[in-house]
Amino acid sequence: MSSGDKVAMTEASSDPGREAVAASYQRFEPRAYLRNNYGPPRGDLRQLDGVGPWKLRCLAETFATGEVTGHSLIDIGSGPTVYQLLSACAHFEDITMTDFLEVNRQELGIWLRQDPDAFDWSLYSQHVCLIEGKGESWQEKEHQLRSKVKRILPIDVHQPQPLGPGSPAPLPTDALVSAFCLEAVSPDHASFQRALDHITTLLRPTGHLLLIGALEESWYLAGEAKLSVVPIQEREVREALSRSGYQVRDFRTYAMPAYLQTGVDDVKGIFFVWAQKNVA
Repeated sequence: MSSGDKVAMTEASSDPGREAVAASYQRFEPRAYLRNNYGPPRGDLRQLDGVGPWKLRCLAETFATGEVTGHSLIDIGSGPTVYQLLSACAHFEDITMTDFLEVNRQELGIWLRQDPDAFDWSLYSQHVCLIEGKGESWQEKEHQLRSKVKRILPIDVHQPQPLGPGSPAPLPTDALVSAFCLEAVSPDHASFQRALDHITTLLRPTGHLLLIGALEESWYLAGEAKLSVVPIQEREVREALSRSGYQVRDFRTYAMPAYLQTGVDDVKGIFFVWAQKNVA
């Protein structure tokens, strides 16, 4: 399940590995990716031991602490998904969504405009409302998220300025969210580390990073595209965060059960991290 969901990389680069990654994503199909990972069985939120409820619970419980809050938040490599922001939108006034691929930015725009052809996230919105227990309707939740998303921007996490010069996003931002992006667009561990360093420059000191990613995954499918992923383990994620200047506040892992291993990838598990950027 690693996500071209979350795509951000260099289109033309002197690095052959990154060039190959960028070229492979030109065949990425957002709707195929969404069917594979957010339709049944992985999208069946009635299975409380499933990956969907686990991710939503990690996010909801972290935001419920009241510590991850502020004015602005940037979602790094949003891909064609919005679920990762359903709990965040109550705690920030200005949300920026980003992706390298125009097809993913278009998919996000379709949902934000409430186009009849938009992917249906209502089951995810309903589940988040249930977890949060505030008596909010899923329609109110989605309206709140739409009202808080102020812009959808191109991003390239392999550039020192991932949003480019003169970005309209408020910088430095108070918080970052990123789900299934960095490992999915990095050809090796060194590229993963550099990408993490680059996005960290967008975050203010003591700001928060919520990171979700795939463990020990080497490929996934999105339509006709078979995308490579750099396989990472918990220890390597922790080391990368430390090198980028973060203190880990919470680290959780999820082992992908056999009934969710559907042949669309070779993912072994998922990690969720809440980390805080050091002052210096």
